[in-house]
Amino acid sequence: MDFYKITTDETLRETVQHGSDHYPFAYYPENIWEFDFHRIDWHWHHELEFLYVAEGSVLCLAGTSKIELPKGCGIFINSGIIHRFEVQGSTFTPNIVFSPTLLAPENSLIYEKYIIPVINSFVPYQVLRPYNRWENQILQLLTHIFSLQEAKETNELGTMQLLLRLWNILFENKDWKSDPDSIHRLNHKQAGLQTMMQYIHDHYMEEITLEMIAASASISKSGALHIFQSNIHCSPVAYLIQYRLAQAAEQLYTTQKSVFSIAEENGFTSSSYFCRKFRQHYHMSPNEYRKKKLTHCISHPV
Repeated sequence: MDFYKITTDETLRETVQHGSDHYPFAYYPENIWEFDFHRIDWHWHHELEFLYVAEGSVLCLAGTSKIELPKGCGIFINSGIIHRFEVQGSTFTPNIVFSPTLLAPENSLIYEKYIIPVINSFVPYQVLRPYNRWENQILQLLTHIFSLQEAKETNELGTMQLLLRLWNILFENKDWKSDPDSIHRLNHKQAGLQTMMQYIHDHYMEEITLEMIAASASISKSGALHIFQSNIHCSPVAYLIQYRLAQAAEQLYTTQKSVFSIAEENGFTSSSYFCRKFRQHYHMSPNEYRKKKLTHCISHPV
């Protein structure tokens, strides 16, 4: 089995281009179980996303919420919202990711009247359940869109027709009124989060304290804790440890360095502490992880 990993920049913005400049739409018939550690980790994108759980169940973390998505349900993730998907078993979760400008040009009446209110609203996501009438209508349209992608290559016009119907239902059944003060606070928190993340990414090999992380965004320790907890559901220090572990994990299978050297280079005070944290996070020892990855690479040569 090939394992996939989402790629992001230092702010957790997904770096892959969804579709093309001429047609910014992408369809992904994914099994989240096949991603590294069975999760699509924290990321955000300017594009809109609709995901449907066709098989299995998914835990989605979006905005400040944890949402259980059983089979038959779906979710809309708004533009710019940090989110994560994780599973406990095999799934089939077809999803579409597309630019808001696919629906209408930015300077058009349609964009100003029907799209800006949604992407500028204080609504991070919308769960889609089959027992709710209008939500089920969207789910049905999603399945038609998925089928169209799988059935034929020339499907752009039909896809657009279905997307516009879907968007009309979504727009008419939610209150998209925005609170400018709330949006300002949200943007300020997002900027603070990204500033602190960047500081961690730049200095993770050094000794870092909560005070130093908070100071990088000119806020208090309690403010830093609140921003991290409300956006990615962990503390700044916990995120620092996770980031160090991720960097160490990559070194385990891309270098021949010893576990001791890798631990030291990635900011851990001792190799025993590193091994303990690695096992807690990845449910295996560093050496077991290295062996698993190397075996996988040999079995699946490029």
